[in-house]
Amino acid sequence: MLDSPPARAFIGLMMLACVIPAQQSHAEEQLPLPRYAAFKSNEVNLRTGPGENYPKRWVYQRAGMPVQIFEEWDTWRHVRDYQGVTGWVSVNLLTGKRTAVVIETRRTLHDAASETAPAVAELDPGVIGRLEECNGDWCRLEVKGYEGWLKRTDIWGVDATENFKE
Repeated sequence: MLDSPPARAFIGLMMLACVIPAQQSHAEEQLPLPRYAAFKSNEVNLRTGPGENYPKRWVYQRAGMPVQIFEEWDTWRHVRDYQGVTGWVSVNLLTGKRTAVVIETRRTLHDAASETAPAVAELDPGVIGRLEECNGDWCRLEVKGYEGWLKRTDIWGVDATENFKE
């Protein structure tokens, strides 16, 4: 019965119906590039190419480190860190939770989005915080239990014109 032409046509159509929605849902999941992400793990291998067969270029040992994704290949992401180092990372080692890293010099985390607002904490370069909101020139971060505002130009992990609220 399954060898009859109508049965083969029906099976073929059913297989095609299963394939088409999968292709559409994959296309809908594609996110814009470039975009930011962060390392999930305390140990992340940065590779010279998209696969475990490529040599390690660097081993990061900081969960939460922000990276910019600028290319995708299968389950691998080509990323850039705040110092400009690039390489490939498995998508399983990344999270969409937004973080930012303090750059250049010690910065003051303020109680409000104003340079005259009271200080909440002093943050050294390389400190990583969770981004909560960015609006205009200021971003709100949470760093080790302290919440406050930093100028967008004092951190890396958010574009110059990107506004968002977590």
